Amino acid sequence: MGYGWPMTGRDEELLFIESRMRRTDGQPRGVVLAGEQGVGKTRLAQEALAAAGRRGAATAWAAATASARSLPLGAFSGLLGAAGPDPAHMVQQALAALLARAGRGGVVVGVDDAHLLDELSSLLVHQLALTRAVTLVVTLRAGAQAPDAVTALWKDGLLDRLDVRPLSEPESAALLEAALAGPVDSAGAARMWALTRGNALFLRHLVDGELESRRLHRAGGIWRWSGTPQVSPVLGELVAARMGQLSESVRRVVDVLALGEPLGVALLGKIVDPGAVERAEESGLVCVERDGSRLEARLAHPLYGELQRKRLGQLATRRLRGRIATALAATGGRRADDVLRRAILVVDSDLAPDPRLLTDAAQHAIGLLDLTLAERLARAAVRGGGGFDTRLSLASALSWLNRPAEAEAELASLSREAATDDVRVMIAVPRAANMFWSGRDPAGAETVLNEAAARVTDLGAQHVLGAVRAAFDAFLGRADAAVERGRSALAWEALPDQAVVMASFGVVGGLGALGRADGIGTAASRAYTAAARSFDAAVPAFGLSDLHMIGLRIVGRLDEVEDIARARQRLSAQVPGPLQPMGVALLGHAALYRGRLRSAVRLLREARAGLAPMDQGFVVRCLMSLTEALALTGDAKAARQALTEMEAERHPGVAFLDTECVLARAWVAAAEGAVGEAVALARQAASLASGRPGCELFALHTAVRLGDRTGAGRLAELAPMLDGPRAPVAAAQSAALAADDASALSVASTELLRMGDLPAAVDAAAQAAAVHRRQGRSAAAQSAAAKAHQLADACEGARTPALIAAGRPLTLTDREREAVILAAQGLSNREIAARFVVSVRTVEGHLYRAYAKLGTTNRAELHELLFTGHHDAPRAPSSAVE
Repeated sequence: MGYGWPMTGRDEELLFIESRMRRTDGQPRGVVLAGEQGVGKTRLAQEALAAAGRRGAATAWAAATASARSLPLGAFSGLLGAAGPDPAHMVQQALAALLARAGRGGVVVGVDDAHLLDELSSLLVHQLALTRAVTLVVTLRAGAQAPDAVTALWKDGLLDRLDVRPLSEPESAALLEAALAGPVDSAGAARMWALTRGNALFLRHLVDGELESRRLHRAGGIWRWSGTPQVSPVLGELVAARMGQLSESVRRVVDVLALGEPLGVALLGKIVDPGAVERAEESGLVCVERDGSRLEARLAHPLYGELQRKRLGQLATRRLRGRIATALAATGGRRADDVLRRAILVVDSDLAPDPRLLTDAAQHAIGLLDLTLAERLARAAVRGGGGFDTRLSLASALSWLNRPAEAEAELASLSREAATDDVRVMIAVPRAANMFWSGRDPAGAETVLNEAAARVTDLGAQHVLGAVRAAFDAFLGRADAAVERGRSALAWEALPDQAVVMASFGVVGGLGALGRADGIGTAASRAYTAAARSFDAAVPAFGLSDLHMIGLRIVGRLDEVEDIARARQRLSAQVPGPLQPMGVALLGHAALYRGRLRSAVRLLREARAGLAPMDQGFVVRCLMSLTEALALTGDAKAARQALTEMEAERHPGVAFLDTECVLARAWVAAAEGAVGEAVALARQAASLASGRPGCELFALHTAVRLGDRTGAGRLAELAPMLDGPRAPVAAAQSAALAADDASALSVASTELLRMGDLPAAVDAAAQAAAVHRRQGRSAAAQSAAAKAHQLADACEGARTPALIAAGRPLTLTDREREAVILAAQGLSNREIAARFVVSVRTVEGHLYRAYAKLGTTNRAELHELLFTGHHDAPRAPSSAVE
């Protein structure tokens, strides 16, 4: 397929083999590599022989096969040529022939699949080990019956044995990315590992088939795997060989588990012959494990199920699914997922549809975030005669799948049939939410709520509508109203779980924007608990987590953000559909906030590729963080591209993000060298945050990081009004920068580091270095710059204006520095003038004076002068970042 498969994830095994092959202490030289088919033992052996050949050793390779087993020395026939009829003489002749190959590095013999050796070949291998005149690398299938002479190799201590394990999930992902020469989305990599169980051979053939079918494809620079995997002919042959010949009764066991695993052993025994279940376990086809009080059976390898499902005909498949569903129903559905499992079986079986079962299952699927499955089950329930609950569930799934017109058609139809306050609210809430987020029509959504409020008189119904209004207030930037309405709704103890989540949007989002963090955790915790109980609140819980993390970042409580992100990502990791990239996006936001910039770029790019079909504000949030992360690493071109895409994706329902959008533009301008423009944009963002003091303070702190010396007064006013550690440290940093107080800037850097905001700590340390240098304290300047660069390394390569200035001090004015940086990045004088909003002649003057100070007139030299070598700054000891 044009892709190479390197040796990955086997460093420890290669070191072990190398150490056994190069012994000089008289101990056995060589190793037996045992493992299951396809685990990579042959590749390890070949790599070992190749390394020996590079050291000057003569190498020989013998591969045993079932067909050559009937021939004396069949595995070695290609190496030895014709041999005499006397077996003893044949072995001695072969031994002498192999020893005669010796080069300056001796002889290394590789023997592949030694469990298939004929008796004379196994005797020869045993003799080679006894003589210790050659180095042996032997592979064999774990668990296979091998000749006694072969098993004696490790049992008698002639060679060391290494059991080659399957690749771990991270190793499998690394191999995939190395083979495909690019990043692979984490969910797809995890699915491939789960399907192949770390078997490198299976993985390779699975990838080949999925590439050919285009289900594995590039999107946004990320390899993504979509659709249902198909077992290719080559992979099918490998899996079938591993399964072996199946008797009819055992095949039935495998077929049933392929369609319905896991199944309780007792239930399975009612569908198939119980004795066949025992034989399937004994042959390694089925695993039986205890789960609580019952024994549960599943196939020993996921690919067994994939192969059997491919082999089964459609009629047989429908009949068996019906039998399994009937058996599950007879157990009484005691387990939480039995309803969903039964429904999935029924919908593709020969049984008549059960609308109630299918509707309950659709709601359960929404709660599990499997929205594609939820739509499928709900549509089947509608076809089967399902009523109000069924159609409402279908509309919910369609809305979260970003199909607002279809959802609105269903909800509008239901609205016309509503006759009670409860029903009117049950329809108005999802209808307004669908219109607000998926439909991009906040005004229309609020109209729906207003119309519903005018028609209902029940107090509880009014509280539910108030909860939704609170959420809308938060997203539209009306922070005070959001908190007031949200708290009012939450005060009603009988508020439904979904409404609890919506009201908490208002409280959490509003408090974060106001910079009042003390109530955020309590409101969010109650909402997360409610979301876990409500099928239609599971998806909004992701948006709530995002608001929670934004609020914590604003006030500077960053130690919690990664736990929140990981909790959501764990819920979505194994669920197909849009929730997977939403979970990855939360991890990306957390990585940015904590200063792991390269990790953030990787995660956010992956999330963006997966969120392509989505709207609802998640895309613009992802691109906003991606823009900032790229800019903070100094990748101005990529940051500008992400910014352009972000602005094209702007969502009218997330007006509260306007300040962050402007800050993203500020960071891009800074990465491009237009620091004055960046400061102006950060101050513009602060002015947009009127009525949201938390957002205002965060924007002003960003301006300080970019070098603004004018914000100390306003930050001092804001600091006492806000919770959390950011407010006082931002005010202190601003005052220190205005006063050229290097010591206070160093203290601010330490406080920001303690807070968990590493990028901000980088800037404060770099600013301290610049002040020390201007004031003639070169030793202190070097120490502060070293701390700044060490923190930048901890940020995975931060590259901000303050850091560049600390690393390459230039005797330039701020405007001269900006002009030089933009010129170094290739901008013409006219383009620089447009950025500065000045005349071209003014720019020429700035550059003339700057060139004179720098001793150059060559723009090509500017890039080397300004943008390289900053990591050559002196390094501080490790305690500098503690």
